[in-house]
Amino acid sequence: MADITAAMVKELRERSGAGMMDCKKALAENNGDVEASIDWLRAKGLASAGKKAGRTAAEGLVGVAVEGNKGVVVEVNSETDFVAKNEQFQGFVRDVTSLALTNGDDVETLKKAAMPSGKSVEEALTENIATIGENQNLRRAKTLTVGEGKVVAYVHNAAAPGMGKIGVLVAIEGDAPADKLEALGKQIAMHIAAANPLALTGEAIDPAVIEREAAIAREKNADKIAGKPADIAEKILKGPVDKFRKESALLTQAVVFDGKTPVQDYVAAEAKAAGGSATIVDFVRFQLGEGIEKAQSDFAAEVAAASGVKQG
Repeated sequence: MADITAAMVKELRERSGAGMMDCKKALAENNGDVEASIDWLRAKGLASAGKKAGRTAAEGLVGVAVEGNKGVVVEVNSETDFVAKNEQFQGFVRDVTSLALTNGDDVETLKKAAMPSGKSVEEALTENIATIGENQNLRRAKTLTVGEGKVVAYVHNAAAPGMGKIGVLVAIEGDAPADKLEALGKQIAMHIAAANPLALTGEAIDPAVIEREAAIAREKNADKIAGKPADIAEKILKGPVDKFRKESALLTQAVVFDGKTPVQDYVAAEAKAAGGSATIVDFVRFQLGEGIEKAQSDFAAEVAAASGVKQG
């Protein structure tokens, strides 16, 4: 039997688009012959995944799960939202989300984890691409943990239990009754889904975002600061930027339920009324496909072209 080198596996993977373990197995089955291995992968329905790998996957599902004091949110993408209703795809998202609770949120590590079938996540994903017929991608995952308190999950636009278009985790530390922390966490998670805060606090917002807001404020207030000393101009511009920080940070946003009480004050007051304390220490919000550049296409034209029918 020929020695299977990493270079051979890499070449086969690049040419076929199949998963690493599938490529390694194909080479072993075909005595290191790359061309024969490609035919073997095609016969198994695995090489076809490579043809789909370049297509944009911005739909799919966000999955959430909580166990004990730990929660996880995972995004798995597909090309169309039809796949989000596919039981095979939903089962894959459910299994990967569960695996992330024990294996962590590093995507490359997660891809190597074993599914209930015994195959790795990456192998299962490759099979999904081949059998479902669309490119798919395990894009990202994030875990949150607390010491004393609760991690609460919420899904908006749910397609199935624990998965949908927007997934939110809220980490609350405190000694308020568990049921109260759960209810509070759910309320704040719903707020996060709607308000989309940029960070926990104003100080934690990306400096590049703040710089952009400062530039906008300078442009909008050009007439007010014209001819003013630098220190006066700085004070004029500081107001809009401070307002942006306040309205963009979770703890200082007004809760959507009353439109005026800061989130941190609302949580503290509710916990105190229940005979304990509560503080939000972290959160994560995944919205399906955010940040992915979607290619614009004429679906009717694509169908017509595929069927050979000319459009009028």
